[in-house]
Amino acid sequence: MYQGFNLEGKVAVVVGGTSGIGAAIAVGLADAGADVVPCSRRVRAGGAVCDAVEHRGRRTLRISADVTNRESLLEARDSVLDEFGRIDILVNSAGRIRRTAALDLSEEEWYAAIETNLTGTLRACQVFAPPMIAQSWGRIINIASLNSFAAFYEVAAYAASKAGVAGLTRALAVEWGKRGVNVNAIAPGVVRTTLNEALLDETDRGKELLMRTPLHRFGKPEELAGAAVYLASEASSFVNGEILVVDGGFLASGVNQ
Repeated sequence: MYQGFNLEGKVAVVVGGTSGIGAAIAVGLADAGADVVPCSRRVRAGGAVCDAVEHRGRRTLRISADVTNRESLLEARDSVLDEFGRIDILVNSAGRIRRTAALDLSEEEWYAAIETNLTGTLRACQVFAPPMIAQSWGRIINIASLNSFAAFYEVAAYAASKAGVAGLTRALAVEWGKRGVNVNAIAPGVVRTTLNEALLDETDRGKELLMRTPLHRFGKPEELAGAAVYLASEASSFVNGEILVVDGGFLASGVNQ
């Protein structure tokens, strides 16, 4: 049996891993054999995901990490190293989005999106990459967006930040690939979560997003787990600097009717 997707013996940290896509990825990595530490700004938020990891016979930690606070990331990294002795996989899933017309976009809102989505991703990579570089093996998986490739209406700050994540992913892949760390990203399509279900089901924007998706349905968070396991495993050993789109065909879409 092909063992390229087996993550047994690996330790994964999923920043922003306590809800939505991040939580689904954390559970998927545990299903593939990894010990997984899902974290976000509040320790309590990760309880259910940590329980799911342990239910699968894997180890975890209940800790917090805020991508806007380097010290919190350093504390999280050191806690994982103290408990497990290594870090093999980092998933950067923390993010924020707010709809505002560009002419009304304040600098504060602009900087907040850049700080969390782009600078936060860089900050987490800088903190968690050194143990991977030291062992000459690691996988970093950033979460990009359809907005990394195509503009959505009235989310200029988010679009700019996610285009930046795509560029940052390629830049780090070039720097760290020769040191044993593969850096890639996943660009999710329109995925239904508890935060966006009203928008998807009750607005014209939701109808348009559905029409533009050739599978004619929205994605489920767990449908991102397979891509994450692939990019975290030996199966992707020669994949570096790529943005893997998981979108039901959205970006391929032209005329749908």
